[in-house]
Amino acid sequence: MIENPQLRSSKDLMDLENKHGAHNYHPLPVVLDRGEGVYVWDVEGKRYYDFLSAYSAVNQGHCHPEIINTLKEQAEKITLTSRAFYNSKLGEYDKYITEYFGFDKVLPMNTGAEAVETAIKLCRKWAQELKGYPEAKTKIIVAENNFHGRTTTIISFSNDQEARSGFGPYTPGFERIPYNDLKALEKALEDDHVAGFLVEPIQGEAGVVTPDVDYLRKAAELCHAKGALFMADEIQTGIARTGSLLAVCGNCTCEGHCERQEATYVRPDVLILGKALSGGAYPVSAVLADDKIMKVIQPGTHGSTFGGNPLGVAVAMSALDVVRNEKLAQNARKLGELFRAKMNEYIEGSKVVNLVRGRGLLNAIVINDSPTSDTAWNICLRLRDHGLLAKPTHGNIIRFAPPLIMTEEQLLDCVDIITRTLQEFE
Repeated sequence: MIENPQLRSSKDLMDLENKHGAHNYHPLPVVLDRGEGVYVWDVEGKRYYDFLSAYSAVNQGHCHPEIINTLKEQAEKITLTSRAFYNSKLGEYDKYITEYFGFDKVLPMNTGAEAVETAIKLCRKWAQELKGYPEAKTKIIVAENNFHGRTTTIISFSNDQEARSGFGPYTPGFERIPYNDLKALEKALEDDHVAGFLVEPIQGEAGVVTPDVDYLRKAAELCHAKGALFMADEIQTGIARTGSLLAVCGNCTCEGHCERQEATYVRPDVLILGKALSGGAYPVSAVLADDKIMKVIQPGTHGSTFGGNPLGVAVAMSALDVVRNEKLAQNARKLGELFRAKMNEYIEGSKVVNLVRGRGLLNAIVINDSPTSDTAWNICLRLRDHGLLAKPTHGNIIRFAPPLIMTEEQLLDCVDIITRTLQEFE
């Protein structure tokens, strides 16, 4: 019999995990046991604001009742059929999500990394089958400091040595260029065998690095001029996180859905989604594209036992309903502007924080210290002590990404916690 974890202390449970689990993460020392809305509780019952949202997977808040009710109802009916058979939910989901995001077809998967791998395969197959590119010369352009996952292929085009080192030989067929650099992209596209450009609209793991306002639109135009696909990885930035349905929508008003401003909106040729696609309740990801691209996928070319399973797609439809019905994009935009304004007020007199940046409720502060220092980590430990959970990225950057259901009152309470904590380090 498994012992009730509530009968163990946080230290006991951390020791248990460290003893029996692979050490592939460096978690903040807190053991979470329960979540509701913007809050999580540890095993001792202390409550915290969640300012990471499982890396933006919990945009709709922890255990959203509508999503959980859908999960329960579907789990009691049927959970998995595999794609050896049709199931009663997948067609409904296919129609729902393609209309929601405006594409002809969807290829359902489970995790974000799976979806990126799927997009890479789709891009290569399209270039070789429809454009006649030789397999050995087909190339995909990516950005420096990208984070698209940790599979063998994905780390092959990463410049994060911690993720790469010791895992070679690496997969060829990629060229890495500086992010937010149109001249570098234009030069890379001079190669006649570039199949596509894979990019995060905002680089989350790199420290919430936001590009120039017109970067994505002009990047897409350069790709299309050379006959290459523009592929947007919106796994972390999508589903209302940045104040619009997708980060590629730019600063649209999102009244119910996106009113896409031509100056900033980019329609990707391939859209990659995950994380909040299920509200954190179940692993669901998706790759969307139009028929002219997706038609290269035929039986046997790609698949997943769990991809498109009835439980996952039911949860995804419910999660997307919540985003639309509760106007989470609009809330993220309003609260994000407030958060950055309040943080900038603090930064004016701060020696500890250099900068706040971001869009919507995907933000980060840059700590005035070396990336190799432990200052940001120590700040996060004190934030934890004061009831707010966040984590550093790239050493001296702290990412802040609370659930999008947060209220203004809660956000201002969190700003107070953050600024009071930073004052301890001034």
